[in-house]
Amino acid sequence: MNTLDRYVLREWGKIFGLVMLAFPILVIIVDLTDRLDRYLNRGLGKGAVALSYVFGLPDTLFMVLPAAVLFATVFTVGALGRHSELVAAMAAGRSFHRTVRPLFLAAGAAFLAGLVLGELAPVATSRKLELLGEKAVRSTTSRYNFVYRGDRGWVYAIGSLEIGQRQLRDVILERGGSGPDYPTIVLAARLGRHNDTTARWTLTGGALRYLLGPGRELAFAFDSARPRALKERPADLLAEPKSPDEMRYAELSRYIDALARSGTDAKKLAVERALKIAVPFTCIIIAFFGAPLAVTSPRAGVAFGVGVSLATAFVFLLSVQLTKAIGAGGVLPPTLAAWIPNLAFGGAAVWLLRKART
Repeated sequence: MNTLDRYVLREWGKIFGLVMLAFPILVIIVDLTDRLDRYLNRGLGKGAVALSYVFGLPDTLFMVLPAAVLFATVFTVGALGRHSELVAAMAAGRSFHRTVRPLFLAAGAAFLAGLVLGELAPVATSRKLELLGEKAVRSTTSRYNFVYRGDRGWVYAIGSLEIGQRQLRDVILERGGSGPDYPTIVLAARLGRHNDTTARWTLTGGALRYLLGPGRELAFAFDSARPRALKERPADLLAEPKSPDEMRYAELSRYIDALARSGTDAKKLAVERALKIAVPFTCIIIAFFGAPLAVTSPRAGVAFGVGVSLATAFVFLLSVQLTKAIGAGGVLPPTLAAWIPNLAFGGAAVWLLRKART
């Protein structure tokens, strides 16, 4: 990496860092102005509100990341064009594509950062909702007559749960099926005890049924059983159900799979899952799009860069919302719908790069 590469990266990093710092502050100010009365009516303290915004940062940064890459790319390349650095580089035999290559590497790093933020955001969002009183925090040691959705389509109906005794009573585990090849399974037991050493549940006094189809059934009684499906710890069964925004990619995938097996339409959630990768990948697409766009008017000033960046960000966010609706409605496959904005901007980026003077 030569001196010009380091200079380009340094200028890009300054603008990228400024946008990543300024946008969340702006979002916090706007949100606090809108919700302050609501927080005060709930009796929330200043510390709890401030901490909630700290936990909200990963989600905010996740959404701001593509815009920050766009602003940094447009302003960096635009400044190179206005100050004749690009002309000097080309005169020395260095093409436009080679000059801006470090920006594409930086956009790749931003993509990886987006993937990390996408996994941190659900956990932090859950904590934020708890602090703001928008999600109940269970502090009891027991729970009665509740249903819990497990992994891989399993649903647990539980009469009572006692944390201190590590015990369940009147347990029914059910997994919906589709026929003899994938039968419905119903396991019922009178009592269940959890062993912390093995991290397994042992159910006693129950029966296991396989529902193979209309009028077809296999049933077995058992004295004790250790179902592999029941993997949750006693404390996990006290947890409130999560919303999709509070699930990581793998958790959301399991949830979608469970809904699909139960016959529920999960297209909207499938689009949300695809966006967890598509939005960070936008950082790479937007860098290829913004670099040649910034040199279309080399003499334009700061106003041009701000206008181009804001207009592009607005169009991209609007297209994301439209593709969400398209994917949820089943007009297109959910994954394809989530990637349409990237495909559109990617096509425009290829066209602009081919037109850029090299």
